[in-house]
Amino acid sequence: MPQRLVTYLDSIVARDPSPRTRWEVLLYPGVLALGLHRVAHWLFEAELFFLARMVNSVSRFFTAIDIHPGAKIGRNFFIDHGFVVIGETSEIGDNVTMYQGSTLGGTNPTNGVGGKRHPTIGDDVIVSLGAAILGPITVGQGARIGANAVVNKDVPEGATMVGIPAKQTLVEVKPETQNFVPYGTPCSDRFDPATQKLELLQCEIETMQKRIAQLLEERDAAAAKQSAGRKRGEKKSA
Repeated sequence: MPQRLVTYLDSIVARDPSPRTRWEVLLYPGVLALGLHRVAHWLFEAELFFLARMVNSVSRFFTAIDIHPGAKIGRNFFIDHGFVVIGETSEIGDNVTMYQGSTLGGTNPTNGVGGKRHPTIGDDVIVSLGAAILGPITVGQGARIGANAVVNKDVPEGATMVGIPAKQTLVEVKPETQNFVPYGTPCSDRFDPATQKLELLQCEIETMQKRIAQLLEERDAAAAKQSAGRKRGEKKSA
């Protein structure tokens, strides 16, 4: 194999533990889609737009991945599983990973500069499953976009974005997670802060309910004891 292809396949193996050999990686739909996109993009740059679209259509038919021929993509780009959409004016840096169902979508061209309506993704960014990055915004180097997040504003370098609309969450980056983290949001140390607040409120409510139930039991026990004392007193009087 050419050394450049070997380097690319090894970069995927480093991010996906499932393949046993490089040959398996060659069968990945994301690898095939990227290879066909390189051809489509070359045709697009040569202003052979119909042929570029034809290659794009063939790629989409066989891989279920839609990468517009005009999109600019850097080295070692990895689409895990597939079903990804990448718009025409998207720009993607090196070592970027996108998971299934994620989208680099566009907005009205008047919102962009020079017709740019899709995102610019920095190096080493991880876009998790179902995430949507919309408009001519910039996602900084090393950022992580959480599952199903909807990003419509610029993202700082190294930030972790979660929610709809996406907001930055401050989390501790452990030494073992400083490089690549599958899906960008491991359950061990990353969470949606809004969800965490709801869970805390739920715990407080459950604690209050238990305390109220305990107080009611104590009240009923005291009332029963008091009633029993009255009955004994009435018997003695009689």
